[in-house]
Amino acid sequence: MPNDAFSTTPMQPLPFGAGIFQMMMDLQMAAAKSAWLAQRQQWETMASWQHSVAAMQRELTDQWICRFGGGVPLDG
Repeated sequence: MPNDAFSTTPMQPLPFGAGIFQMMMDLQMAAAKSAWLAQRQQWETMASWQHSVAAMQRELTDQWICRFGGGVPLDG
């Protein structure tokens, strides 16, 4: 229903306390969204940390192969 001064349909008043439920739902949604975003940032941080550790591990493996394996690593 349109809520303007030119509407010919009368607006029904909201029951007492109806606005509090919407406010509570908005608060819960905001809290859940912020918790989800924090968890997503933690996962992204862990993934970037794992990529750097994997690169370091590959480099150390290549150095070990060059020193003790008797040759150049297969990946060049």
